[in-house]
Amino acid sequence: MSTAPWLLASGVLLAGGIGPAVLLSSRGTSAHRLVGLQLVGSLSVVVLVTLSLGLGRPDYLIVPLVLVLLSFAGTLVFTRLLGVRDD
Repeated sequence: MSTAPWLLASGVLLAGGIGPAVLLSSRGTSAHRLVGLQLVGSLSVVVLVTLSLGLGRPDYLIVPLVLVLLSFAGTLVFTRLLGVRDD
């Protein structure tokens, strides 16, 4: 199996997805920032999985697994600290 499509997919996701997601998470209302935070976490996990497959190293899959758990916990903390207020 060729590794080029996986590496190309991770590059496309990095170039086209992470930038707008970071922009969304840094501006706007609390709801928009929360959506941006979730999008950054999801895209980061997908990029790390495609890089792991592209490099042929399945032992690197532990990093995205931990990132999923940390992203979920970060979202809970974000919503708990903000409560019902909105900027």
